[in-house]
Amino acid sequence: MRILLTNDDGIMAEGIYTLAKELEKEYEVTIVAPESQKSAQSHAITLHQPLIIKEVELKGLKSKAYSISGTPADCVRAGVEAIVQDKIDLVFSGINLGFNSGMDIIYSGTVSAAVEANIYNIPSIAVSSEWMNGTANYKIAAKYAMKVLKITKDKLLKSNIVLNLNTPYELNDIDTELKICPLGGAILDYYFIEELENGERVFTLKGRRESELVEGTDRYYLSQGYPTLTPLRYDLNNLALMDSIKEWFR
Repeated sequence: MRILLTNDDGIMAEGIYTLAKELEKEYEVTIVAPESQKSAQSHAITLHQPLIIKEVELKGLKSKAYSISGTPADCVRAGVEAIVQDKIDLVFSGINLGFNSGMDIIYSGTVSAAVEANIYNIPSIAVSSEWMNGTANYKIAAKYAMKVLKITKDKLLKSNIVLNLNTPYELNDIDTELKICPLGGAILDYYFIEELENGERVFTLKGRRESELVEGTDRYYLSQGYPTLTPLRYDLNNLALMDSIKEWFR
């Protein structure tokens, strides 16, 4: 099986290295990742300048690796269109430093790269691990990624879906139940506003507000120490409202 591996933390990130190390034990892996940190880029693509592709040596890995002067979505495009000559069977994105749960997936470059694969009719898995004191438990996240792939592979490769996997920092048991669940709600950020003498204002992101955890969602189960898996799709149509909106215009 031929796998394209990308991320949003950059080509030199520990998370992508750890996942590549696991994947290449059994599969053919090509790494295509941003040349630098591109977190929270969502589904941005580069329009007004060419993308620069550079082959990179990642010591300890046998997989070929390339850096891209663009976004995570750009990496998938470059991988499919220019780098991997044969058919790509599956795209992995991650391992991200920090959860991509709830509505945070809207801003996530990690998840958006997986969704970009979906647009190319390639199934994908986004992998994220809880941030704790500047690091993450990448090893357990990689093991759960392999577990999900082993269980779902036969059906996943025949479909066109995105799976979003998150693992808690203190998770150590590969046999801990994987919760298949919907996304939790939004977490609102709070900002610090500083008035400057020249009349300008500085608007700085400072942290996150407390929010209620809805039982049965990914954010709830992650808070309880369980890994979570959520199937996603990029179709933003609200079909339930379609007929109602038509009636408004009659």
